[in-house]
Amino acid sequence: MDWKVVLFSIYQVIVILTIIHVVLDNRQPAKTMAWALVIWFFPVVGIVFYIFFGVNTRKERLISQRSLDMLYKRSMLEFVEQKDLRIPEEYKPIIDLFVSENFSLPFRDNEIKIYTDGYSFFPALLREIASARDHIHIDMYIFEEDALGNMVRDALIAKAREGVEVRLIYDDVGCWNVRNDFFEQMREEGIEVSPFLPVRFPSFTSKVNYRNHRKVIVIDGRTGFIGGMNIAMRYVKGSNGQSWRDTMLQITGNGVYSLQKVFLVDWYFVDRNLISNRKYYPRPQEKAEHNESLLQIVTSGPTSPYSEIMQGYVRMILSAKRYVYIETPYFLPTDPVLFALKTAAAGGVDVRVLVPLCSDTKFVEWAGRSYLREMVEAGIVVSYYTAGFLHSKMIVCDDAICSCGSTNFDFRSFENNFESNAFVYDPEVAVAMRDMFMDDISRSLLFTDIPSRANPNILKRLVESLVRLMSPLM
Repeated sequence: MDWKVVLFSIYQVIVILTIIHVVLDNRQPAKTMAWALVIWFFPVVGIVFYIFFGVNTRKERLISQRSLDMLYKRSMLEFVEQKDLRIPEEYKPIIDLFVSENFSLPFRDNEIKIYTDGYSFFPALLREIASARDHIHIDMYIFEEDALGNMVRDALIAKAREGVEVRLIYDDVGCWNVRNDFFEQMREEGIEVSPFLPVRFPSFTSKVNYRNHRKVIVIDGRTGFIGGMNIAMRYVKGSNGQSWRDTMLQITGNGVYSLQKVFLVDWYFVDRNLISNRKYYPRPQEKAEHNESLLQIVTSGPTSPYSEIMQGYVRMILSAKRYVYIETPYFLPTDPVLFALKTAAAGGVDVRVLVPLCSDTKFVEWAGRSYLREMVEAGIVVSYYTAGFLHSKMIVCDDAICSCGSTNFDFRSFENNFESNAFVYDPEVAVAMRDMFMDDISRSLLFTDIPSRANPNILKRLVESLVRLMSPLM
């Protein structure tokens, strides 16, 4: 028998077994079909791509329930009693959802400051680092080795020399371009540094698709940051001739307990060191007045049974009565989010979506255009931000609830990445986020005002539709 025939037959058996593996995983039909198409129509490459990016880890428990209980309950519940905590009825369903699915406790008495660019955020971060007296915890997708990254690194080293505990988690794939020496220098100065899911062949190859996309910083357990900015110079100066527009929240108050929990769970994941000392949850400083600014820090990831942040978005959208405003750099919504947005618009809710005119990922931009046209056809107002690259990830509803964090409106954030968002139940903060959105809208163009996007020729539509087939994999 011809050896070529034998090899081809073996390959066909491997292809069929791989497709069976995809089908048995019982994922969303769209994602199952997308992987089957990739495996079938891209010989060898499709199978390799699936091994690296497609194997589902959602059913794996990478942290034991006992360890989670110790980190969540022993660390927090002993130290964070909130007397007279009152949860308004209008917020109770979504708050209960996050408590049930994510063990995300609501915290009141928070002060929140919004940063909309790197020029304002990074000086604030460096000031907080300089003021640290006990510990600094950083959970970051990208920590670039550039002028800004070196400045932050030097600031952390200076604090470590003063005796401040400094811990850093960086994503291994997000920092592929960063030399090991950059992090090794921190280790030599006493900073504890751990990569998240390092990708080394052959171990962890199937985990390359599951990345820690979070941006969480905690200073002394009293001040925290969460949002969309990584530590990289482009968040200040921009890139490819475009300035960068992003959103970061600074939280002072009880909500920092939740940010601390996020970091310590991730630290246990990467270092297997269970940190639950009382000092990381300091008692709140006495205030003359309490406030009812409620928030929850919600996480989601491929190892949890559900996408909790996506659930929260759907709940917010379907509960909206007047408006829903969304900013996202990538718009590839899952079916539940797509259905919720269309349902809200059909019910008379003012739904608006703002995305960048020029994306940093062309395939994602092409795939997203067909979704955006679908939004317009459903009565949703879609606009393109023209004053630079919009990297902000936020949603605000009815001058009442808003959310900001690392989560994009796409399959990757909802299903593959480890993400974190702050859900804030405070009319004052929601109005500030709404005003921020409207300011961005003033620097935008309507989707319908760009004929090449709103009414492309048949060839462009075909390309966009073909790329859209792969959107569950992007």
